[in-house]
Amino acid sequence: MKRRTLIKQLATIVPGTILSKYVGASIFDNNFPSNEPIAKGPFQPTWDSLMQYKTPDWFRNAKFGIWAHWGPQCQPEVGDWYARQMYIEGNNKYKAHLEKYGHPSQFGFKDVINEWKADQWNPDELLGLYKKAGAKYFMALANHHDNFDLYKSKYQTWNSTKIGPQKDIIGGWKKAAKAQGLHFAVSVHAAHAWSWYETAQRADRTGNFAGIPYDGKLTKADGKGKWWDGLDPQELYAQNHPLSAGSDDDKMIHKQWDWGNGVNVPSKAYCDKFLNRTIDLINQYSPDMIYFDDSQLPLWPISDAGLKIAAHLYNRSIKEHGSLQAVVNGKILDEKQRQCMVWDIERGQSNNIEPLPWQTDTCIGDWHYNRSVYDKHKYKSAKTVIHTLIDVVSKNGNLMLSVPVRGNGSIDEDERKIVAEIGQWMGMNSESIYGTRPWKIFGEGPALEKVAALNAQGFNEGKGKPFVAEDIRFVTKGDVLYATSLGWPETNQLTIKNLSIDKYKAIQKVQLLATNQSLVFKQTNEGLVMELPSTKPEMSFANVFKVI
Repeated sequence: MKRRTLIKQLATIVPGTILSKYVGASIFDNNFPSNEPIAKGPFQPTWDSLMQYKTPDWFRNAKFGIWAHWGPQCQPEVGDWYARQMYIEGNNKYKAHLEKYGHPSQFGFKDVINEWKADQWNPDELLGLYKKAGAKYFMALANHHDNFDLYKSKYQTWNSTKIGPQKDIIGGWKKAAKAQGLHFAVSVHAAHAWSWYETAQRADRTGNFAGIPYDGKLTKADGKGKWWDGLDPQELYAQNHPLSAGSDDDKMIHKQWDWGNGVNVPSKAYCDKFLNRTIDLINQYSPDMIYFDDSQLPLWPISDAGLKIAAHLYNRSIKEHGSLQAVVNGKILDEKQRQCMVWDIERGQSNNIEPLPWQTDTCIGDWHYNRSVYDKHKYKSAKTVIHTLIDVVSKNGNLMLSVPVRGNGSIDEDERKIVAEIGQWMGMNSESIYGTRPWKIFGEGPALEKVAALNAQGFNEGKGKPFVAEDIRFVTKGDVLYATSLGWPETNQLTIKNLSIDKYKAIQKVQLLATNQSLVFKQTNEGLVMELPSTKPEMSFANVFKVI
């Protein structure tokens, strides 16, 4: 569908919104003002131009990154989307907010930000830990849907250098990442604050506070004599607009994520500001990678701000490095769009070898720190993380793993143990991860009999058949084939069917990579039959066989 036609259709669906003003106008005429320098180069802010993109080798070879999805929503320690759900009467976050802070008409999310001090944050220590775990790149949250910038933002007064911690969080993370020799990435989520915060316009329907509005419509004038005197809450909440169609349905936000289905469309000023904020982020901190929590690119298709940002990052990377070394992640991409950036799948995996590099992003717990996950010891195990990594890499992908950070900037002992165990396995087996490429097939085994299809942007992890020793994943590097068994067999013998005489070349040597032991084997019509040691290696939940 042509973009102009789409705009006309959306304007018809959502009459009276700002979008109707754009019919026949110039929102795709590349005239968004930017107060920031825009890099010139071969990339223009169009999908056709972005198709020149080629994923840099550093990303293809890195395979594994760690993410600090950390901001003021971690301060209450009750999980993800706190700043939206604390305004949903009866929600567990609403109940937690009442107990901890009081009613959201009197103590809103702006006030939670002010409580957040990050007083135990030690980025150098954490990045050293993640480097030992085998991460080759690190990503930090630059802003979330809560619209709070975690850097010295020129265009958003509500930022971490002025309110809350009064620290340049992104600057601190970058310095620590570079000290460890890690590529540095940022994640940007703020494009959706416009509709995501609409719950803050509500009021309780029952009880002592029934009918009293929450703080989502407060203005600068309301702050006189308060801690936020001189600040404008609307710069944070962005709620000086009518509600979207169906806004009282808490799940409607998901249906409107692509800026359709009756969403109240952001104003041009909102889009311009998002563009400036993100260009400023790039120009100040020179990230190697930007992850957008958006369908395709931020604000698409109602704005080309995301296209401008991607083109700027690519051109700036060429100017800085002499060649394109930047990565942009986006979700729910069609085949054309996957040529323009790196496709990201949230909490899920592809079921095929993808022709272009891609990434899974997942978390060992909730995206924002949730104390109950720790108290109940419910984090993903190192075994689950390593199995995911092996499976993703066999299909031409990377794994970005979030390790939740407490409001104070620390991680808990359960998380430390998991990170250390990941590092232990990687220390013995990372040769089969870094710099590898997919083989002709990604794997074999019983798990392939039951795979879960992707749902929207992902969400198929943990829905398939559990892995066992007979589940094998393959990758190559040069003349070496790495075959990884996702378990240890009950007998000390394992057969890999796809390495039989009629399917694979004559094998000269097989080693158990973790111990460098050469194994007794025979190559038959049934497969490669290996005699395994009587003693399991450490971390035997995933065993790499180096086939030469």
